[in-house]
Amino acid sequence: MIAAHAKATGKVVASIATTMLGLLLVTFVISRFLPTDPVLAIVGDHASASTIAAARVQLGLNHPIPIQFLLYIQHVLGGDFGMSLRTSHPVLEDLLHVFPATLELATWGIVIGVVLGVPLGVWAAVRKDTLIDHAIRFVGLVGYSMPIFWLGIMGLLIFYAELSWLPGPGRLDFGYEDLVTPITGIMTVDTLLQGDYDMFWNAVSHLILPASLLGYFSLAYISRMTRSLMLSQLRQEYVLTARVKGVPERRIVWKHAMGNVMVPLLTVIALSYGNLLEGSVLTETVFTWHGIGLYITNAIFGQDLPAVMGGTIVIGLVYIIINTLTDVAYRFLDPRAR
Repeated sequence: MIAAHAKATGKVVASIATTMLGLLLVTFVISRFLPTDPVLAIVGDHASASTIAAARVQLGLNHPIPIQFLLYIQHVLGGDFGMSLRTSHPVLEDLLHVFPATLELATWGIVIGVVLGVPLGVWAAVRKDTLIDHAIRFVGLVGYSMPIFWLGIMGLLIFYAELSWLPGPGRLDFGYEDLVTPITGIMTVDTLLQGDYDMFWNAVSHLILPASLLGYFSLAYISRMTRSLMLSQLRQEYVLTARVKGVPERRIVWKHAMGNVMVPLLTVIALSYGNLLEGSVLTETVFTWHGIGLYITNAIFGQDLPAVMGGTIVIGLVYIIINTLTDVAYRFLDPRAR
């Protein structure tokens, strides 16, 4: 038994290491083929030849490509993502500062998507081809098709500019921004830890609109996949047998069918969460939400290559962690995976 667990753990570690190596290789190759010269981005176009040569030596660009890749791996594993050309801070320090904002926004978005999307998907499957089913599928189609930045702009125009129900962009009102003591970087948590409930509710009010938009975006995908998975289970023979035996429909749907749907649905939710952590770029830009998406966007426009590469690595690492946790959860939900 111990040997089996050790073998399984070794496979997981090897898979993570291989995936991470592939991620580093892709980011390295892309950085070398981009038209932007990292040396000129640092020293400027009018630097002398000696300054440019010294910068190349300092960055390790005077070595052959394989040696450069090995040095790149060494730096990344040591937590050295380079210096941001835009902020003049270590990229890792910048990423640790902005990532909690994205984590907060994406987490609330996936909570909304799961809490609403799963029941709607089940309801649509149970009421297949009825008006309820068509309405839920239409709502999902709209959420999946509409550009999220357009929905964000419309949300600000309606709920902020016209109705004044919700605050505008940002994570807090301007007057509160310098009053929060950063502890976790998650604004709702830090304001609670600080014991300032006015700031907490202000942070919540700023979170409602962008998190709802991301929640609607994930709801569209989760509800559609839940409906599809549930329909495949409701056609199975064990469901027909349970109905013949007089088992209540609610028990058939939520215990028997949902129990078999949970494993593939977990993958759907995990992928959706990863997409929110990576794909909230446009939402963060529209709402001036200073997370990793806005950070990478500004880095791209500022030709800040170290920041772009560092952000890409962090997002890839998040996907690896989510997939690993999903595989671990499989073993608890599905005995066959053990």
